[in-house]
Amino acid sequence: MAAVSIGGFLVRFVSALVLVLATYNPEGLSYYHWVREKGDGPLALKAFVGVLLLIAWVFMLRSARRSLGTVGIILSIALFGTFLWLVLSVADVSPQGSRAFTYLGEIVLAGVLSMGLVWSRLRRRVTGQVDVKDVSD
Repeated sequence: MAAVSIGGFLVRFVSALVLVLATYNPEGLSYYHWVREKGDGPLALKAFVGVLLLIAWVFMLRSARRSLGTVGIILSIALFGTFLWLVLSVADVSPQGSRAFTYLGEIVLAGVLSMGLVWSRLRRRVTGQVDVKDVSD
């Protein structure tokens, strides 16, 4: 089994952040904005990309839910939220406007999703316990 590394977590975090920002971001360059624009690309392409995003969201959300559980998701939100708060307070930065808060929320969401992708592996590495959710004969 491969070790859990900072690099491995960062790859998962960047993947989750790309998914979150591709779905919606305040800059107007997202799937949400693309779909709202009439006549900006064929409908079939918008539907295809939407299904791809939905598959990625279902994969990440199910992975996070199964790995972390409800309490773990709440604790992950608290962890990433307070970490951002700490960074902003140490850097003496105050987010201005809804755009900044949207980005901060998206970073927290990406952090929770990435934690869900790495948690089972980390727990197995630390405790030696293996999670078995589905058993098939």
